Amino acid sequence: MIEGSCQCGKVRYTYEGEIKEIAMCHCSQCRKAQGGAFATNSPLENNKLSFTGSEYIKEYLSSGDKVRAFCNHCGSPLYSAKKSLPNVKRVRLGTVDTDFLCENQYHIFADSKAGWHEITDTSKQFKKNKA
Repeated sequence: MIEGSCQCGKVRYTYEGEIKEIAMCHCSQCRKAQGGAFATNSPLENNKLSFTGSEYIKEYLSSGDKVRAFCNHCGSPLYSAKKSLPNVKRVRLGTVDTDFLCENQYHIFADSKAGWHEITDTSKQFKKNKA
């Protein structure tokens, strides 16, 4: 089981499964939402994901199909979700409290990366989203 929380602890979650992939997204929206060079996230199945403190979750419609969710108390980014993929939430891995291993890591929107950041690892890079 995977457990996670926001910075202040008002929002907590559990995931009854494994983290099977790690996407490092370099698009400008993710950089702004994370306040860093990229967002590190993993798609998780909604039916295995449960939240407590959901009254503190604020969802922001960042595009026609996508919401970005954060704790409205401390501001920690929690997940993004697309209306077109209702069974998946892309959880921000910085909020995971449980140790885990996942070798399936890749960069997406690598062509949009911040000019001041260099990708130096050996993970696969995709110009846009992983196809």
